[in-house]
Amino acid sequence: MFNDISGKYDFLNHFLSLGVDFSWRRKFVNQLSRYKPHRVLDVATGTGDLAVLICTLEPEQVTGIDIAGNMLAIAKKKATQKQLQDKLTFQEGDAEDLPFPDEEFDAVTVAFGIRNFNDLERGLTEMKRVMKTGGVIMILEFSHPASFPWKQLYGFYSKHIIPFIGKMVSRNKQAYTYLPESISAFPSGKDFLDILEKVGMKNVSQRALTFGVATIYKGEK
Repeated sequence: MFNDISGKYDFLNHFLSLGVDFSWRRKFVNQLSRYKPHRVLDVATGTGDLAVLICTLEPEQVTGIDIAGNMLAIAKKKATQKQLQDKLTFQEGDAEDLPFPDEEFDAVTVAFGIRNFNDLERGLTEMKRVMKTGGVIMILEFSHPASFPWKQLYGFYSKHIIPFIGKMVSRNKQAYTYLPESISAFPSGKDFLDILEKVGMKNVSQRALTFGVATIYKGEK
């Protein structure tokens, strides 16, 4: 599905979020900067927007991994255009079976991809495995606004507007029907913090963005 919509993915992300996703990533990277990571793994990297932005922190190496080859092809073009080939690399792989040794990365990140994991706890456990002791896991994901009127407005927008525009632009009805369904099914807020603690993460926290439409989650190993 993601291979099929790869050519329209970036446009639809920015359009459907009204451009707010740019500020979400900037706030995410600003929080990550406090850890001064040298080696970063960006899981479910997609077209590489977050991985490229992480490079502004001047780490030694950023690695992006994703299961969708067509998405990675776009990510690699971005790295080339920005002359980041020496610092930023992308490879195909499964988030639930990461092809890296234990204790390899200072930070592991995911933006808008963790809700697509088939086995959430297995994926998080793998991310923890490849992260150094004292490292950080940071996740940016859609969540569920709880207060009036944002809950009602977002519910209508995600149920009706997103699928309509997504289908019209991408020509893939399944993809942008799946998006709001996957957001609705994802265990956001405290429920997700509980899962982070269950897999062994410490000092877990969350920061709601734009009235709870998205959330930054953080945990330490």
